[in-house]
Amino acid sequence: MIGRLRGTLIAKRPPVLLIDVGGVGYEVEAPMSTLYELGDTGGDVVVHTHLSVREDAQQLFGFATLGERDLFRVLIRINGVGGKLALAILSTIPAAEFTRVVEEGDVTALTRVPGIGKKTAERLVVEMRGRTDALMAPASGDASAGSRPQDAATEATDALIALGYKPAEAGRMVQKAAGADMDSEAIIRAALRAAMR
Repeated sequence: MIGRLRGTLIAKRPPVLLIDVGGVGYEVEAPMSTLYELGDTGGDVVVHTHLSVREDAQQLFGFATLGERDLFRVLIRINGVGGKLALAILSTIPAAEFTRVVEEGDVTALTRVPGIGKKTAERLVVEMRGRTDALMAPASGDASAGSRPQDAATEATDALIALGYKPAEAGRMVQKAAGADMDSEAIIRAALRAAMR
């Protein structure tokens, strides 16, 4: 799994970025928010990635923040939302704003996204409500300045979700367990110990 790329931004052809990493050019599909944040071509960049492997294609998606990548991963688990539509959502509505839109049930804001009609917007609100709690903290995380505690908390949340906890529950567990300078393993152990009490 490719989780992060660090290299030179060679080209921007929205929604595709071409990033040179050690002489290998990676084509990465990204939301417009990431394209704006990465700056001009020729500079060094870091993107958090999600690799999608299907029978007919392999796609690499890239994000400037861990919060955007986490939201993307939650979105593509929803029936009827693929990578392209998830990118359209992130290009139209910032990750932090998306949380508000879902929690307030703002169907009108969602229908402004190309490819989303009223029924899809209503389904997104129903299926995403409650899942956005775990995404609130990472949504503001910056890829270039990502602090260790935030990265550890995000990793711990992802691990708990992989163990079968719901995203909102995993987020609450990590929030209660995380302390200053704890790595992800320590947070996971503390969260699981607390859950067993």
